Amino acid sequence: MGKDSKPKESKSKDAKGKGKAGPSGGDDAGGGKGGKGKGGKSADGLGTCTYVKARHVLCEKQGKINEAYKKLQDGWLDNGDKVPPAEFAKVAQEFSECPSGKKGGDLGWFPRGKMAGPFQEVAFNTPVGTVSAPFKSTHGYHFILCEGRKN
Repeated sequence: MGKDSKPKESKSKDAKGKGKAGPSGGDDAGGGKGGKGKGGKSADGLGTCTYVKARHVLCEKQGKINEAYKKLQDGWLDNGDKVPPAEFAKVAQEFSECPSGKKGGDLGWFPRGKMAGPFQEVAFNTPVGTVSAPFKSTHGYHFILCEGRKN
């Protein structure tokens, strides 16, 4: 039995070692986001609300959305500041190719299920007062300012 238990121990140690390295390494991006989302749910109500109030910028080309996002980074995000809705609205009016751009990107309140997959996911998982990173949807490239949540 001594011979059998040694290989089992070493196998379980190897498996544990690989298990620790594999999932944390492989799932870091996905797991990290999921972890933040789960942590945010209890702290910020992320993922649990029924309605979100948001503004967005939509551009067909990735280069243009990156240019718009850089404008927010240079003025606000790099300093750790939250972007005021009025400042976000100026960027939306200048860059957004969505009809909402004329209204400063304001989408108003919308319920779960109204927006397309990736847009809804980002909108409902962005903390109130913060701007999402640029992302791609079926309509083009966006970033979102979440202004509120309610049930």
